[in-house]
Amino acid sequence: MLRVSFVGCGKIADQHAEQIAHLPGCAIVGVCDREELMARQFGERHDVPARFTEVQDLLDKVKPDVVHITTPPQSHYSVGKSCLEAGCHIYVEKPFTITHRDAEDLVRLAEHRNLKLTVGHDAQFSHAANQMRLLVGQGYLGGAPVHMESYYSYDLGNTGYAKSLLGDAYHWVRKLPGGLLQNTISHGISKVAEYMSGDAPEVVAYGFNSELLKSIGETQIVDELRVIIRDAATTAYFTFSSQMRPALHMLRVYGPKNGLIMDERQQTVIRVRGTAYKGFLERLLPPWDYATQYVGNGFRNLRKFIKADFQEEYGKKYLIREFYRAVAEDRPVPIPYHEILRTSRIMDDIFWQLSAARETVDTATPR
Repeated sequence: MLRVSFVGCGKIADQHAEQIAHLPGCAIVGVCDREELMARQFGERHDVPARFTEVQDLLDKVKPDVVHITTPPQSHYSVGKSCLEAGCHIYVEKPFTITHRDAEDLVRLAEHRNLKLTVGHDAQFSHAANQMRLLVGQGYLGGAPVHMESYYSYDLGNTGYAKSLLGDAYHWVRKLPGGLLQNTISHGISKVAEYMSGDAPEVVAYGFNSELLKSIGETQIVDELRVIIRDAATTAYFTFSSQMRPALHMLRVYGPKNGLIMDERQQTVIRVRGTAYKGFLERLLPPWDYATQYVGNGFRNLRKFIKADFQEEYGKKYLIREFYRAVAEDRPVPIPYHEILRTSRIMDDIFWQLSAARETVDTATPR
């Protein structure tokens, strides 16, 4: 029996707990939150009597095997380090850590103690993402990716998290070095990082405030980001936007022979033929090919829906399940550590460049 605990008892922790309830051989034995009320309510919802407000008390008294760290990112490193030093495997919500150096430190510590860790990049394990990974692995691209385009949109008009962020000058997201971007873009960056090979890709980043935010006097939150990433023979564009429509969660991957387009929202994967048909056939056959593929994707999605295998949180379910298999059977973790580190390095570079650009503007602005 794997003894599971939680540090951080907010909404995301409930989503994790619901998945663990369906895993055989697992039991939640303790929860921790600095707010005693949060720990008590979480414990009542999930029938966990051991509730704490201090991480070390949790580790000392219930001695968990696995700890889910679902706190704000500022504490991921310190809590993760304490858990690893106590001999616990850790599942850390995204972003993994605030800095690349902290990410390296946690990975080294886990490897030194022969423990497992992962990060909550569950968007990498949706049905569509898994299908794209399979096709890439089977060689459909004809070699390593030549170019990728990753899009991740975010709606600042929703009634939950975004409105609380905009309405609270002291919201914890504002205290992150990368602000809103640091808490959201790892889903889109990790998809690019998965298909790159080097440890230190070149990054060029440009961020700015949308006209919407300017119109309400919000100048601190960067909600538009454009990034170029280059690694050996592979390049990528990453776009984060709160304003463009349609709001995309999409990855396009182009290889030496063919390409693939994965749409996270629609849960579709489209194969793009690399060579053109001769003459007028290029204007006739590709539309029919794409239409056939979209219909096929639709039927596959319908079959998954009928089988109750089309949950919105399927990626989280898949990632948690595979991580626990890695722990129980001493198998490789679902997200290789070099991908976690590559993602954190790219994000580090992005936020450093945005910070440097802001300092330049502030210095140049007359007082």
